[in-house]
Parts: sequence; structure tokens; C-alpha cells
Amino acid sequence: MRSRKEKAKATSSKRKIVDSVLAVMQSEPEKEWNERQLAAACDMKGSRRAVLVSALQDLEMTETVVNLGRGHYKLNLRNGYVEGVIDRQANGKTYLQPDDGGEPIFIAERRLRHAMDKDRVRVFLYATPIGHEPEGEVVEVLQRSRDSFVGVIQVSSSYGFLRVDNKILTNDIFIPAENLHGAKDGQKVIVKIVEWRERDRNPVGEVIDVLGDTGDNNAEMHAILAEFGLPYRYPEQLEREADRIPSDLTREEIEKRRDMRSELTFTIDPRDAKDFDDALSIMPYVPDGSSLPASNSRPLYKIGVHIADVTHYVKPQTGIDQEAQKRATSVYLVDRTIPMLPEHLSNELCSLRPDEDKLTFSVVFIMDKEAQVKDYEICRTVIRSDRRFTYEEAQAVIEAGGKGLPEGLVVTQEMADAILTLDGLAKKLRERRFQAGAISFESTETRFEIDEKGTPLSVYFKESKDANKLIEEFMLLANRTVATHIGHPGRGKKAKPFVYRVHDVPNPDKLENFSKFIKNFGYKLKTTGKATDISKNINALLEQVRGRAEQNLVQTIAVRSMAKAVYTTQNIGHYGLAFDYYTHFTSPIRRYPDMMVHRLLERYLNDGKAVEVAPLEELCDHCSSMEQLAANAERASIKYKEVEYMSQRIGKIYDGVISGVTEWGIYVCLNENKCEGMIPIRDLGDDYYVFDEKNYCLVGKRMHRRYTLGDLVTVRVKKTNLEKKQMDFQLIATHS
Repeated sequence: MRSRKEKAKATSSKRKIVDSVLAVMQSEPEKEWNERQLAAACDMKGSRRAVLVSALQDLEMTETVVNLGRGHYKLNLRNGYVEGVIDRQANGKTYLQPDDGGEPIFIAERRLRHAMDKDRVRVFLYATPIGHEPEGEVVEVLQRSRDSFVGVIQVSSSYGFLRVDNKILTNDIFIPAENLHGAKDGQKVIVKIVEWRERDRNPVGEVIDVLGDTGDNNAEMHAILAEFGLPYRYPEQLEREADRIPSDLTREEIEKRRDMRSELTFTIDPRDAKDFDDALSIMPYVPDGSSLPASNSRPLYKIGVHIADVTHYVKPQTGIDQEAQKRATSVYLVDRTIPMLPEHLSNELCSLRPDEDKLTFSVVFIMDKEAQVKDYEICRTVIRSDRRFTYEEAQAVIEAGGKGLPEGLVVTQEMADAILTLDGLAKKLRERRFQAGAISFESTETRFEIDEKGTPLSVYFKESKDANKLIEEFMLLANRTVATHIGHPGRGKKAKPFVYRVHDVPNPDKLENFSKFIKNFGYKLKTTGKATDISKNINALLEQVRGRAEQNLVQTIAVRSMAKAVYTTQNIGHYGLAFDYYTHFTSPIRRYPDMMVHRLLERYLNDGKAVEVAPLEELCDHCSSMEQLAANAERASIKYKEVEYMSQRIGKIYDGVISGVTEWGIYVCLNENKCEGMIPIRDLGDDYYVFDEKNYCLVGKRMHRRYTLGDLVTVRVKKTNLEKKQMDFQLIATHS
């Protein structure tokens, strides 16, 4: 009688034979095979033929192969073909994400047929034995996700090659001499694939733009934009078209609008902003329009949220509009803004600059001292900003608290009082929002001080203070009011198609995983109950971690456990803000959905007919996708500057926290500057470590040492790689 060990060995051997037979048959899925052919292909001779027959019987029992009789077999093609999108993962494995949402299908490198990451493809799905992951082969590329690639070119005397990140494309692109177009060895370029025959290992490409020398700041920033398929320059003909738009306001246009130029108005923006697309006005209000006496104990305020009237200047289907629609958003990299609109429009005509008459689309509120809205009106207006404040200046006024004016800041008492009043109202709005179940995400934003060449000199963190929150609350109020006005028109009226900004409730599985994750730090999170209860629990957790080493990590994982906010015509409310109706109305200079909302508002306020839903929804999908690409590009530019900054600090020692654990290493976020690098698993030489995905840790096989998310560590900066935007750390010590 065989021992347990012998049985296990025999079972393992048989599994290998089953896999070997299956691999051979899958190499030609339509072919009929006999036992002799399979034995030869699998190199099974003599007594091992009996094991082959047994393996074929097992495959027949699981309906993986069909027995055609007389020792002939064929793959069972019952699973047929599947369409979906290629997903090339960080570990180098490739899967098909099926359109129907089914289980991902593994595709071996040799069966990709030149399909690339994010391509839409048709895949032949192999019959798979029970217990194995689904496996398939690309039979047709239905739609390329891209045909242009950015990278460093290697040039010889008669040809060149473009090296591309292997997560995107595993083969370098061959470029014949006549297609180099002046590109020099080592430069950053954009190459378009012009041919890729099935029998060829490498695609053939053509240089379509030379970005510059590797390491040059402009070249690197343009390369990041090109990497995500985003534009890095504005078409000159559209710049000229924008320059021809007249800036003078006609008396006829002003007479169509509510004239609010006499009301106290100002903007509050970042110190380096050039496009001011929102302004606030405030004055005391009584129903007959006269001013309330200062001693009145129950004042009302007329508060205007004024937004640049971009769509007055940018008409549908013009070249500028089509370009704005294609871009869908401005892109904010570390050192520059890539605008959605030409500079003449974004920084001059539409920008609400002080002491200039400007056309605006406004929501004017009548509000009491408890920040309760008594009435509102949505209308087109003309304003004149009295003052441009930076956030720092407005914050100084708030911190002075009415006890004199901040030293060195030139501001009238009237303006200071207005800022303090708006700040008080904003705090009441914010308090009610959180009472209703809004989630308080305030993650740290990394910013760099850079020199004229783009070299990072220091790292600082953007902090949201009262002045930022003042503007945020009134923009939220305006967006919510506009969405409710159209989406909830009142009894007996039907809502017309509109653009909403929605945020779905969290996925229960993701929330449960998040709850398990924070247990590593000693925190608890209740994941069941009403939506408002869950959001309040999340807020309590975020308050608990504030100021602790794990704060940034917990906040980041919390955000990842949430659904992404998107644009759509199908309103489901905004979970994160606890609003039943919400849209984007307040930033038309930098977001195309806001322009869409302005046009729909004008149409519906003038009793226009409902628009068609399908094309509107298609535009919403496009804007959501472009927003995500822009966010990815922004993160990539930050990562590049982090690596560039740390490349000057090789050998320095920092304290940090483990922010990620994978099968190839440990990621560490440094406490001092929030830069993130990796300790490769190969450098953990004291043991053989295995990745425990469920518990977010690496575990040593012999000594059982664990490296877990949130562990405090000390590391040395070992090396940096600007091209890959990566840096390696060396572990110095761990801290319990």
C-alpha cells in the first residue's frame, strides 16, 4: 500500500501531465489528436503512455476534451469566444476583462497576437479543467487603445528602436532610418506604429514628434502628457481664433442681464492662479431692496456666487468648443497647467479679474444668519470684482477675527467684515453637511517649490484652511442648487435631461476589506446600517487617525474603497457629499461638464425643449474618462518630481511607514516628505518571504518575520530611476 507522500507525488505528476496535454491541444485548438501524436508532443514513451491515457480520461470526465473514438481526441470548444479589454498587470501577467463582467481570463504572452494593454479584443476561451483559472488566446484585436507611444529612442547608423514601458508594450518598436525624422540617440520622442505583421516580433514605427533630451523638464512633462494620450500644446489656429473674440461688452448685452457691478464682490484663489472663474458678492438684504441697519438682530444677506460665462464666448460646434470637448478638462501638472481653453479666453476674457466688467452666470441667494437659504435665483449677470484675494490673504483676515486688520495686508474694513460673515455662514453650511452624512476626506496634497529649470528644491504640503473651505462651501451650495432646480422641478413637473455629478454608495466587499485592513492598526469600522451611519463611522475613523503616522495611508485606502464620482444623466445622488442632487456648474474655464451645464441651464430657463439623453450620456462618459486620465497624469508628474528630488539625496536615512505590500517588495512612504519608494523583496536577504495578500503582509518562511501595512521603518535611499519614476530603499530598521 502506497504512503500518503507517494500518493501526493503521483497526483502532482499526473497534474503536470494533464497540463502538458492541455497545452499541446490548445496550441492547435481545432485539430484532432490521436494518442500517438500527443505522446510524441509530450515526450511520453513506454510505460508513461498509460499515464497519458489516464490523463485523457480525466480531461474527458471534466468535459475539457471530447473522445471521438478509436483513440482520437479534440478540445471541447463549448466555451467559444469572449470579447473584452486586455489588462496587463504590474506582475507582468496578462488577463482579459470580459465585457460581461465574468471571471478574468489568463492569456499567455505567446497567445496575445500583438494585443496591448487596454486593447479591445476577441478571445478564444479554452476549455479549462476544474480548479484551473480560465485561459484563452487572442484571435482578433477589435480596437486599439492607442497607436502612439512615448519613450527614449536608441539610434544606430541605419535604424532606431523605441524602448517602451513593458507594462504597456513588451516589444520595442523598430524605426527604419527614413522614419527617424531627425530624432537623436537618447531623446524622448513620440512614435506611431505604422505596421505590425503577425509574423514579426517587433512593430514598425515612425517618429511623429521629438520632445527633447531625456532629463529636460519640458521634455519630461510633455512625455508624461503624451504617455496618457493628453495634448501638450494648444493648436495655434485656435489661439488665433480666440484672439479675434472681442472683449468689449456691448450695452445691448449688459441690458439683457442683472447688473450687479455696484455690489461688493471679490475673488479668492491660489496665489499663482491666472484664471479666476468664480467670485462672491455679499450685501445686506430686505425685501424692498433697502439696506438693513447694522444693529438688526435678524439680518438677511444677498449672496451671489458668480461664475465666468464661458458659453457666451464659446459657441457650440466651433473649433474652440470642439477642442474643449475633446480635452474635457484642464490638466494640472507639478509645474504647469495645460488649459482646456485658449489662454486669451481662460486668463483674460473669461477670468474675473479685479476692476474689469465681466459677464457671469450666477446663483443669487437670500440667506439668513444661520445659513438657511430663504430664496434663490439663477440668472445671467454682469459683475465687477473689487479685489483679488489669495487664499493666504483671506486666511489672514479670518484669523484676525475682526480684531483689527492683518499687518501688511491692504484691505478695507468692509471687505474684511464681508469675508468674516461669509466664513461664519460657510462653517454653518459645512456643519449641516456633515450632520447629513457627508464624508470628511482631507488627504495631504504634495507640492514642490521648483526653480526656473523645473528642478524641485523643496517639498511642502497643501493644507485646506478656513479660506479654502469658505469658497468650497459656497461652490458646493451653488452646484447643489442648480442640480436640484433642474432635477427636482416641483410637483406636476417632469425633470429634463441634465448632467449630474454622482457618487455611488461604497461597494460592501471593498468596505469590508477596508474594515479588515484598519484592524491592523487597532481601529474598528462598522460597515452595516444606514448610509449615513456608515459615513459617520468613516468620519469618526478619519478623525481618530488625524496626526498619526498611518493617517495618510488610512485616508488613501479609505478613498480607494469608495466608488469614483462620475458624470452621468442618471441621477443617483452624491454619497460623499450627502446630496440628493449635485452637478458641476462653478468651473467652466477648466471643465467641459460645467459648460454643458451652463448651456442646458440657459435652454431650460428659457423654456427650451428637453435634449436627447443618449448623446448627452456619451459626452458624460467621455468627460469622466478624461478626468481620470488627467488625474493619472498629475500623479505621474508628482511621482517624477519626487524621484528627481530624492535623486539628490542618495544615501540619506529617513523614517517612514509601509504603505504597500506586494509579491515583489515593500513600498515605504517617508514621513518627512511623503515620497514613496520600494524595498525589493530580493533585498530582504535574511529569509525567503511569501506574500500574504489577505493580510497585507510579507511573511518569512523560516523565521516567520512579518512586514505589514502600517509598520514603522527606517530606510536609506539606495537608488533612483527617473525614466521609470522609481526609487529603491534599503531597510535599516523596523519599529514595533
